[in-house]
Amino acid sequence: MYQPKDSSKSPRFCGVRTFMRLEQIKTTKNVDFAVLGVPFDTAASNRTGQRLGPNHIRNFSTLLRPYNPDMDIDIFDYCSGVDYGDIDVIPGNIHRTYDNMVEELTPLLEENVTPIIMGGDHSITLGNLRAFHKKYGPVALVHFDSHGDTWDNYYGEKYMHGTPFRRAAEEGLLDMDHSIQVGMRGPLYGPDDIEDARELGFEVIPMKDVRKMGFEEVMKRIHNRAGDKPVFVSYDIDFVDPAFAPGTGTPEVGGPTSYEALEYVRGLDGLNVVGFDLVEVLPTYDANEITAALASSVMYEMITLTALKKRNQLLNQIGDTPVKASKE
Repeated sequence: MYQPKDSSKSPRFCGVRTFMRLEQIKTTKNVDFAVLGVPFDTAASNRTGQRLGPNHIRNFSTLLRPYNPDMDIDIFDYCSGVDYGDIDVIPGNIHRTYDNMVEELTPLLEENVTPIIMGGDHSITLGNLRAFHKKYGPVALVHFDSHGDTWDNYYGEKYMHGTPFRRAAEEGLLDMDHSIQVGMRGPLYGPDDIEDARELGFEVIPMKDVRKMGFEEVMKRIHNRAGDKPVFVSYDIDFVDPAFAPGTGTPEVGGPTSYEALEYVRGLDGLNVVGFDLVEVLPTYDANEITAALASSVMYEMITLTALKKRNQLLNQIGDTPVKASKE
């Protein structure tokens, strides 16, 4: 059973930085989730430095503790997890990087380990989805972002951080009838920037509509859309208002607060989430580490969903009495 070091016995400033002070080990044995970094930012179109995002998030995540009071669960009563380290990227070569990602993620998925992935820019999600497609076929996508990332190209380039979901749709990696994008906002080149996503088959809820319909209705729409399909969650930190997450490459004002940002992840409880990525954290612009604080907490909530899913599976097997996973 892998779990974090106890910070009441070992100070947080001791040891090599890993996510949540988990053991850094590449193993799939007795593991329910694995945290991975993909430090790639060659496909960013504005500010760069997202390659430093994984370590920035890890550094702040030492403050996280195992019991989640909002969801009333101790993660490691039900889950075992490790920091799997970083996938080796090829700076300047996105296609070889994608190949590395598929190769590294495949053993985890074959053993039903849930990957919790840190970018890197948003182009990495295409590599993630290629790996998940090998395991699950087309997956439902729940996408939180201020941008749809369904452009056909940037500067004539087909593989950039603004194009991954068009490529994913074209490659048949997504179950388009069960995929949804939430939070789009900000100035555009034209209405096609939103409508193109709908024409591809996404349900799209721009931030203006999010505010009108409210949290409960948005979550209802997400659950109805995804249904019982295997779900991949992609969370761009610029989904959140830059007042709460300034450390990103293409910030857009008018987004959710940090509390709301966490609630949208908590609200996914009950979906069949099989994987998750959080992208576009850029340390250079992160005032006082507030973006790292939020990003690590978003990932923590995703790990919590993995624990809740495991607990529900155990309850379904044995009845109504809560049980804890064996620490043997």
